[in-house]
Amino acid sequence: MTQPSDPSNDFDSPWKEALEYYFPQFMALLFPEAHAEIDWSRPHEFLDTELQKIVRDAESGRRHTDKLVKVFTLGGVETWVLIHVEIQGKADRHFNRRMYRYHYRLQDRHPNRRIASFAILTDRNPVRQLGHYRQTLWHTEIDFKFPVIRLQDWHDHRTDLENSPNPFALVVLAQLDAHRTRQDDSARKAGKFGLIRLLLSRDYARQDIMELLRVIDWLMQLPDELERQLTDEIKQLEAETMTYVMSIERLALEQGKLEGRMEGRMEGKIEGKAEGKIEGKIEGEAGILQRLLVKRFGPLPDVIQQRLDQATSEQLEIWAERVLDAPNLPAVFDDH
Repeated sequence: MTQPSDPSNDFDSPWKEALEYYFPQFMALLFPEAHAEIDWSRPHEFLDTELQKIVRDAESGRRHTDKLVKVFTLGGVETWVLIHVEIQGKADRHFNRRMYRYHYRLQDRHPNRRIASFAILTDRNPVRQLGHYRQTLWHTEIDFKFPVIRLQDWHDHRTDLENSPNPFALVVLAQLDAHRTRQDDSARKAGKFGLIRLLLSRDYARQDIMELLRVIDWLMQLPDELERQLTDEIKQLEAETMTYVMSIERLALEQGKLEGRMEGRMEGKIEGKAEGKIEGKIEGEAGILQRLLVKRFGPLPDVIQQRLDQATSEQLEIWAERVLDAPNLPAVFDDH
């Protein structure tokens, strides 16, 4: 086995981003009963700044992600929800008490609101009782219970996760594979390739694909050489299937170059640069757009090539903005 590519295995940042982007899906996958009682037609709001004031104590240096989310229930009652994700994953002996402390501090700040506390543990944990804090003294009793999800238990449900249409299932799979391959970079590369292939077989929107690719890449970092090998495998898969969406990132990069050149050309025109240079730049912009179109849709018909050759800079810019999202070639050039 090789040494892990990321010794710190710091999962804090990707989980923060995933929760912020996919909070409803996160709730639907891991806490379906609570999800069913939330009015998702009303916007939810993250109150992390407020939560940070509450948890700022001697234990705040430990790696974990805390989220405080304001939601509305279907019954019309405003509810504050505390999502506590322990990124390092191992619950220490003070875990239950700490969750209770956060809960009662939130209750002090919002005495007229109901509060739900949830915990996610990503690593293997001892078989101690979790999700229950109890304190008694002379018939005075505190009994605090909260749900705890141990992600490692989901290894037995991997097939369900792989078949789930919920995008957050891929986040859970990436976390499981990240832990499973901590000591074996070759296994991590294979797992990462499998997850990317699974992701891109789904009919997700482009923005969802980009977000999940970023989270997977964040959780399953590889040494440079293995990352290059993975890139080559992705290119090969793209060549074989012609539907592999990883090329979107490269298309976006080239589109950015195209738009940047157009912006520079327009500035040059305003400054009174020679017409010959402007025409040369337009030809260059048309060439870049042509390459983008060929990558996306294959060889271009003669009529499309003629439109590119005769286009103004403004037309080229409009068409370039449509390349990534257009379902087919005619949609790029549809001016209606």
